[in-house]
Amino acid sequence: MTPDSIDAIRALCATLPSADDAAAQAARARQAVLTKPPGSLGRLETLAIFMAGWQGRSVPALDRIDVLVFAGSHGVTARGVSAFPAEVTAQMVANFAAGGAAINQLARQMGATLRVVPLDIDRPTADFTVEPAMDEIAFLEAVRAGFDAVDPAAHLICTGEMGIGNTTAAAALSAALFGDGGAEWVGRGTGVDDAGLVRKAQAVDAALALHGETLRDPIEALRRVGGRELAAMFGATLAARLHRIPVMLDGFVSTAASAPLARITDGGLDHAIAGHVSAEAQHRKLLDRLSLEPLLDLGMRLGEGSGGCVAIGIVRAALACHAGMATFAEAGVSDG
Repeated sequence: MTPDSIDAIRALCATLPSADDAAAQAARARQAVLTKPPGSLGRLETLAIFMAGWQGRSVPALDRIDVLVFAGSHGVTARGVSAFPAEVTAQMVANFAAGGAAINQLARQMGATLRVVPLDIDRPTADFTVEPAMDEIAFLEAVRAGFDAVDPAAHLICTGEMGIGNTTAAAALSAALFGDGGAEWVGRGTGVDDAGLVRKAQAVDAALALHGETLRDPIEALRRVGGRELAAMFGATLAARLHRIPVMLDGFVSTAASAPLARITDGGLDHAIAGHVSAEAQHRKLLDRLSLEPLLDLGMRLGEGSGGCVAIGIVRAALACHAGMATFAEAGVSDG
């Protein structure tokens, strides 16, 4: 089944596979006999077990990592919610293609394959303060773009985005999914001043008032106040779950885009890792609502998948220890 209708998306969300408990248990047993005190590697141990469960093998691998960056344009930028003009989205996509962005360098360092997927960046979504951001056709096209971007052979995917105005969309989506008003969810994004912050909050509140009770439906909320790149990241996160591929989330926008899956289905983001907590004001609040503990806190707020990509190094460290360390028996070390 593919997400070619709203009903199909709902059906897919209702049939999410779980991790392989046997593989996770085998990984846990291996951790117990490695040459170290139990638990002494902290989250490196739990990461190795997590990866084992989702990959279905006691010694997981990271030979294939895909960083998927989706780009979209937002009509709400007309309301002065960004410190940068809307045309920067297309300019940054060109920079990705030329290899000049931060994510190009980080993906290369982490041994990951970077794919950038522009989504009608010359055709902004509608201003969601006056009408839904996307009609059903545009929404399904965006979800399908993300869904189809996931290669079933990947061992891990990292989702990222580019889209001037998308922190406002992420704030509106977070408010729709978890409650509270615009002032409780907006941040400075690209660096707006105090007046810009007020405009962002007003835009979110206007959207909440306009769309009202329809926002109680997480899929409808994503369509009405999200954006093409958010819908695509949702589609990629859904496809990854169906293929049992772990997902590394990036910052506020990446996390908000995936959040509908957790609101639709209990445990919908069990396959996700929060790569970092960004400096965008409400990212930690959103992670807390999703019960996700970030791996890193580096004050980053770039987007592009950059923070999530840096966190790949932590997963690599976890799997290197898990696979490469000797057991007590192999090393001839007494385990007490």
